[in-house]
Amino acid sequence: MPLRNTAEHFGLVAKTLHWLTLILLIAAFTLAISMVNMPLSPRKLEFYSWHKWVGVTIFLVVLLRLAWRLANPVPPQPAASPLWQRRLAALSHAALYTILIVMPITGWIMSSALNLPVVYLGLIHIPSPFGVDRALGETMKVVHLSLAVALLVLVAIHALAALYHHLVLRDDVLRRMLPWPARAGTKF
Repeated sequence: MPLRNTAEHFGLVAKTLHWLTLILLIAAFTLAISMVNMPLSPRKLEFYSWHKWVGVTIFLVVLLRLAWRLANPVPPQPAASPLWQRRLAALSHAALYTILIVMPITGWIMSSALNLPVVYLGLIHIPSPFGVDRALGETMKVVHLSLAVALLVLVAIHALAALYHHLVLRDDVLRRMLPWPARAGTKF
């Protein structure tokens, strides 16, 4: 499998970053759902730290993905796809990237404003540009949660669209991003 994208398929780097992002998102949401209802304890604080670490990692991976995408144009959408579908796909990808960048920033602002420092991997203190500001922290909490809901909806639409292309339209949109090499004549 080539490292770089081709006209027909995504390369190894793009695929790895795509699936790594999904794994990190699953981890972030699992931690978030688990920690919210826990009673205050060292375990809850540990989950919050891990959630922040995953969020910072998502931010860094997405920046890397964008840089790679700029250097390696993505395979074009199938020519048979109507223009409205190609535009909607481009818009949904832009929305996904935007949320994946903005959401960790809102988490960092929220934590900083609520005087809950972000120390990446327990080693690197990410300084706050703000002082303690409870109102700002509470506002960012609402924004962060709203972005989480929007992200879940967009990821679901993204996955359903890929399955629609694969199962209904029977084109290569899904197959070209699968983490394993696609072979001719295989269902996946």
